[in-house]
Amino acid sequence: MGIKFGCHGYTWQLSYETQSDNLPHIMNVIAAGGFKGLDTQVVMLGRFDNSPQFLKEELHKRGLDLAALTLSLKWTGSEESDEERETADYYINYLKHFPHALLNIVQMPGNNREQLQRRQRDLLRCVNEIGRRAAEQGVVASFHPNSPPGSLFRTGEDYKVMFDGLNSTVIGYTPDAGHIACGGMDVAEVFEQYRPFIRHVHFKDASASHVWESMGEGIIDFPRIVKHLHDTGYNGWIMVEEESAKAVADPDGAMMMNSRYVTESLLPYTK
Repeated sequence: MGIKFGCHGYTWQLSYETQSDNLPHIMNVIAAGGFKGLDTQVVMLGRFDNSPQFLKEELHKRGLDLAALTLSLKWTGSEESDEERETADYYINYLKHFPHALLNIVQMPGNNREQLQRRQRDLLRCVNEIGRRAAEQGVVASFHPNSPPGSLFRTGEDYKVMFDGLNSTVIGYTPDAGHIACGGMDVAEVFEQYRPFIRHVHFKDASASHVWESMGEGIIDFPRIVKHLHDTGYNGWIMVEEESAKAVADPDGAMMMNSRYVTESLLPYTK
């Protein structure tokens, strides 16, 4: 399919109280912006949570695909809790209705990095186990590290541990450009170094002082990244999101502005 651009629903999740069951409207905005797919946190599924067929029909009406579901849990034990395992398995089965969508796995960041090595090992054990079960069901899984201060995989040193521990036969890597930048790394270099692991991509921009920005207004060299992905045969989704103050105040407007940036500044590098 080549590279396709879609939207991640986290831009609207920032206003969860008013947007938690607003997926039809969100899909309308995504389609109007010329995006081709949706990646949403499972907590934003709302009325679609127990009906994958209903979601499939509503996406089809708008000419959209489900690119991914993002599952965020705590995973603080040495293995998954019964509830965590049940939740992951529910969404693995949900995705069997969408053959080309993947399960994007994100740990909810804690408040500290105490006992870091043990907690990193425990998280990788949980992530690899979810990936194994997903692969058995024909679902692709991918791990998305983040960058808040309590994140277990946020720096260059953490990434070395992460890639040593991820079982790449059952789980891929979802680089998030903004989180890489806020972890103090060179974003384009991370994409290039770990390109063989990439299965899914998230784009958002950030300033040099680690403040979220609209795409094209921060420090990230998105054209270089897209060109490298294209030149190395990346055949997947790039999901655009934004967490800036503008996105909190007006998620629809923020995403339409990002749509213009994608069209003008990034799409030419996919041809």
